[in-house]
This record gives sequence, structure tokens and C-alpha cells, in this order.
Amino acid sequence: MGKKDKEKKKKKLKEEEDEKQNNSGNGTAGTYADGHPLDEIQYLEAKLILKPDRFTSVESFRDFGKLVKKAAKNEEVGFVPDVEAGLRPNIREIIFMDTPDFRLYNNAFILRRRVAYVDGFPVGDPEIVFKYRHSDEKTATAVDIRPKIAGKYKIKFKAEALPLKDRIGSYRILYSHTCEFGMSQVHETDRTSMSTLLRVFPALGVLKTTPDEKISLVSEAIVEEVLLKLGELDFGKGQVGKCDIALWRTRGEHKPLVGEFAFQVKFDRREDVHEKARKRCERFFISLQDDVKDWISLGTTKTGSVYRLKGNAPQSHE
Repeated sequence: MGKKDKEKKKKKLKEEEDEKQNNSGNGTAGTYADGHPLDEIQYLEAKLILKPDRFTSVESFRDFGKLVKKAAKNEEVGFVPDVEAGLRPNIREIIFMDTPDFRLYNNAFILRRRVAYVDGFPVGDPEIVFKYRHSDEKTATAVDIRPKIAGKYKIKFKAEALPLKDRIGSYRILYSHTCEFGMSQVHETDRTSMSTLLRVFPALGVLKTTPDEKISLVSEAIVEEVLLKLGELDFGKGQVGKCDIALWRTRGEHKPLVGEFAFQVKFDRREDVHEKARKRCERFFISLQDDVKDWISLGTTKTGSVYRLKGNAPQSHE
């Protein structure tokens, strides 16, 4: 064996050893820092951001639902209407919290609180949603999004499909790594303190902060979400996704921000999703874009619309 061959073999052995160490629990590959396995994507959520001016009544929601049903039929996708599609929409209140310079959002973090309303009154424990959303899957996977709380929480790792930013007929993917839990599980008195956030969400440790720093309401806006369940889309091979349509508007002024149609499919492993179901889902999403092209608002997200309410232009990873 020549000198060059020996050097190549030595280099290869070193690379293999480095890879083993990377997978030994130091958080660089295979696991997070405490040895917990990396979260895997278990949801596909496809979204169309829609122009809000078309939604002037619940009937306009149902009109869009008819277009969804038609596109599903054309692409041989089963559609089963939801019993709630003929009822009144659900109402939720949503607020986003961030530093005045949008340090969370500029670093791909999103923090919001959701409150459900029934017959005009808030119900249940307000829900905290903390996420890291990025266009690169490995980057999103590497962020340990788990909260440091004693109670229960839910992790959702989604691949989110949206139309391209400048045209319809295809799609792009964002990776949304999310945790959700009830607000009552955060026991600190000052929930707007950055020190509280750093304790509850260790992932925010990458941000530069000061001891007395606080977060506040983004754009001074409280969002009212009006949501109507439309039904279930059956892509075959066991892949079924619930779909709904929503309007976001500011509370008080009722200024419409954006509309959104979305459907979500859950699976245990991506490898288990049958290729025929995946292709049918893709064709439906692209076909629907063409059918409702006059409704679509390109290049934005619901979160982005709130952050830009006052003309601000934060850095976006969306």
C-alpha cells in the first residue's frame, strides 16, 4: 500500500470515528444534547394564503369549500364534508409576543398564545405555541424545541407546503418544529420577562439578551381567527387529512389580514407514506392552486402579515 493510500485510509477512519462521536449524544447528529433522539417529521400541512377581502360572510367560506370539493373530485381525492361546515365558525384569539426589535422572528422563532371562544366567552387553558420554522430541514431538526416545564406538552414537527413566493403551480416547503402546552404550566409571575422565556424555552439561549429585557405584543395587535371546518380529504392508502378555512382579522377594528385554506395529514414515519398517496396529494395541491388562483395571496404567511402590520420588515426565514 502506497503512502497516498495510507493517508486516504487514515482520513477515512478518522471521519468514521468523528461520525460515531457525533451520534453519541453530544447534540450534533442523531440526538439532542441530553441523548434524546432527534424529532422526526410526522405531519404534512399544506396551506394556501388567501386574499382576505373575499371573505365577507360564512357563505364565502362555504363557496371556497365547493371549489375544494371540485378539485378533489378532479384528482380522484375523496372528500367527506364535516358536520360543522353548516354551523357557525369557531373563534380564537391569537397574539404574538417578541422583543421590540423582533429578535425571535428574525432568528426563526415564533411565540404565540391562543385562546378559544364559545358563544363569546373564552374557554379552556390558553395555549402557548412556540416554534422554530425554517426552510432547511436539518436546521429545523437540530433545534431542541422542548420546553422546560413540569407538566405535559406536545411536540409537532411539520413539513409545511406553500405555493412558490412568486407564482402558482408548484410549492415550497417550510419546516415547522413546534411545542404546545397550557399557559397555566408557566408559574412565574412575570411571563413577559426574557429571563422567564430563557428558562422555559432553552432553545432561545442562542439569542443575545439583557437581564431586564421583556417581550411585548407584536404590532400591538390582537388577532381574531374565524375558522370553519370543511371536511376530510382522502388521498388513499390510509392518508386522510382534515381541511379547514380561516380568516385572520384584527380585534376591534376588524381589519382583515389574510385568509387561509389548509389541510393536514399525520403519519408515523415518512417512509410509510405510500407513493401513490403522496403523488395524489401533490397533484391535488397544485391543481387547487390553479382553480383558486384569483383567491391566492403569494409571498406571505399568517405570521408575516401580523409582523408587517405597521410597515415593519423583519428578516424572514419563511
